[in-house]
Amino acid sequence: MSAAPHTEAGIEELLGKLGLLRAEIGKVIVGQEAAVDELLTAFLAGGHALLEGVPGLAKTLLIRTVADAVDLSFRRIQFTPDLMPTDIIGTEVLEEDHASGRRFFKFTRGPVFANIVLADEINRTPPKTQAALLEAMQESEVTYGGTTYPLDRPFFVLATQNPIEQTGTYPLPEAQLDRFLLYIRISYPAESEERDILARTTGPAGATAVPVVSGREILSAQALTRDVRISDALLDYVTRLVRATRPDDRAPRFVRELVRWGAGPRAGQALVLSAKARAVLAGRFSATLEDVRGIATPVLRHRILMNFKAEAEGVSPDEIAARLLAEVPGPSSPLR
Repeated sequence: MSAAPHTEAGIEELLGKLGLLRAEIGKVIVGQEAAVDELLTAFLAGGHALLEGVPGLAKTLLIRTVADAVDLSFRRIQFTPDLMPTDIIGTEVLEEDHASGRRFFKFTRGPVFANIVLADEINRTPPKTQAALLEAMQESEVTYGGTTYPLDRPFFVLATQNPIEQTGTYPLPEAQLDRFLLYIRISYPAESEERDILARTTGPAGATAVPVVSGREILSAQALTRDVRISDALLDYVTRLVRATRPDDRAPRFVRELVRWGAGPRAGQALVLSAKARAVLAGRFSATLEDVRGIATPVLRHRILMNFKAEAEGVSPDEIAARLLAEVPGPSSPLR
């Protein structure tokens, strides 16, 4: 599956499809506009997303609804303590050719061979099994028995986890967290939204999403996102912002005191691509300072590792990101 070349009419149609996609999600999901926008940002940027929220906030429903609204294959993996890597990537089975009687091994593909993979409660399985997703997330391929199997494009891993139930869980290692483009936090709904949820979910069967965007159009939108302009001044700002998260001699004092490890270069790549995707969602073809600042926290929150002092004082990566956004000087260019 490949993206179509961009024409003016094609771009207008593509932007219209993105509007339809957001509207289709809104038929099922009440509120959560920020989470929906961040999830669509990950789609356009071609990255994976980790969704965190307490039970009952429709994390899984949101991902299922997005999958229903795009014409792509979808598989759900329920992560449990006894899940094995082969339950994700697949395994070889012994088969017999009934004509010749010859026996041979055949690779049977696992649920990771889908365009959209829901890794539900990903922190409930041991690191060995979590690591089975690493190659797929980074390289869009799976290696088994010395043979490499490419995954279909586009490919998204959308994972969920519960922040309050830590008994029997296995926190994701930093190497795997870094593979997620965005770490999306889902909060409680507003009072009016919660009332609407009650009305929708306690009566007759509610609305369901139908496919309005094809896989080819998603690939075209990803290609369009990479063509979005970002100024040299904004690239300089992104570089300064990411480097300021690292606790070295040039970092702000609060970073040196509270941060154990800062964000790596992948954070800068994620921030630039996400800012471009945010611009496309707004119908613009040039990223702005607001695009960078608006998506910086979901990009940085899982890439800033706090030290013991910060944990003892209850300082979170979100607070560090907020202080950096306030203190790192923005571009001096008027093209913001």
